Amino acid sequence: MSITTEFFRHPMRTGAVAASSPRLAVAMTAGLGIENADSVVELGPGTGVFTEVLSRLLAPDAFFAAVEVNSRLVRELRGRFPTLHVAEDSAEHLSTYATTPVDVVVSGLPWTAMSAVRQEKVLSAVCATLCPQGRFTTFAYAHTAWTPPARRFARLLRSRFAVVERTRVVWQNLPPAYVYRAALPVLTGLDRYGQPAAAAS
Repeated sequence: MSITTEFFRHPMRTGAVAASSPRLAVAMTAGLGIENADSVVELGPGTGVFTEVLSRLLAPDAFFAAVEVNSRLVRELRGRFPTLHVAEDSAEHLSTYATTPVDVVVSGLPWTAMSAVRQEKVLSAVCATLCPQGRFTTFAYAHTAWTPPARRFARLLRSRFAVVERTRVVWQNLPPAYVYRAALPVLTGLDRYGQPAAAAS
């Protein structure tokens, strides 16, 4: 099954016309300390392009889980990566599957296809799930960079992490894309489920 097929089946949930390239996968996984991570969660792994690279980089005893909403892709991932914990669910529920703080979250989610509310819910869940020194990486397509959803996500990302960097465009991808790398999540009064935290007594 190809990601193109899934795009035409569920265009708002898939978000990509073609699978990410190996070059983008390298950019997505570089500089995160994956080799030394104790726990990594991948959101929206799709056909597993990033998953394959992560599997090679991670230590054998590291915790590795993925959250994918598309049931067809979930079945394919479970077949290709039998040791990977693949949950069929929406990304804002990731804390259900990562019950302790994780070191790295890698996301292939289509942020520009999300509403403002969902962008905020998912990113809040990411920040609440990461450990204090946690790192987050995601990508966006270059041709969407100036659209309102993309600019809104960029602002949201910078409000939720102390450190955010954007790579150069990876032209060897269809469409060309760039990568966001973020570190040191800033919690904003939300608990690890993305809900308002109870006031301290």
